[in-house]
Amino acid sequence: MTEVSSLTGRLLVATPALADPNFDRAVVLLLDHDEEGSLGVVLNRPTPVGVADILAPWAALAGEPGVVFQGGPVSLDSALGVAVVPGGPSGDGGVPAGDGGARPGDDGAEATGVAAADRADVAAGDEPLGWRRVHGAIGLVDLEAPPELLAAVLGSLRIFAGYAGWGPGQLEDELVEGAWYVVESEPGDVSSPDPEQLWRAVLRRQRNELAMVATYPDDPSLN
Repeated sequence: MTEVSSLTGRLLVATPALADPNFDRAVVLLLDHDEEGSLGVVLNRPTPVGVADILAPWAALAGEPGVVFQGGPVSLDSALGVAVVPGGPSGDGGVPAGDGGARPGDDGAEATGVAAADRADVAAGDEPLGWRRVHGAIGLVDLEAPPELLAAVLGSLRIFAGYAGWGPGQLEDELVEGAWYVVESEPGDVSSPDPEQLWRAVLRRQRNELAMVATYPDDPSLN
């Protein structure tokens, strides 16, 4: 198989042509992408379930809205947290794709995650206990670790139920079919206080024709 150029740390933004209801207007943060497949979480699917209802010790670190997000259709009984530690490498520089992107186990026993933060600075190369860098300032948080280990360096934390997964070559096929736009992520995407508007917001900030796609109506028949 030809070598896959890693998209770890980038966003997949669903095109209007994507028909799968699981990913309608979805914005997916890729946590892992290589020859073996891809794994990510949908950033704009909040649920009515509060973080305090399932992971009470982490609720104080969860950003607004303080609810669990549906990360994708796979392993809905597993929990991932997503966050950013400031002061590390930028999203463009990042760490090589092999330095992170752990995949949750099939049994959901391994709870990991990523969070967005504005508080303590972490020097480039440092990784606080309970956090492992995936790309740039984005890293995986061990949700089984005591929250106080990370409280000083993490800002808002996102908790996801389930994730989105693709087998070898599957995502590449979908890209060829025009199902996704691939764009750079920003730390604030993880903790957007208005996740329902994230699809339009991400497209609107692009410096090309994608900015026009942000105006695409929810119901194309009304256009």
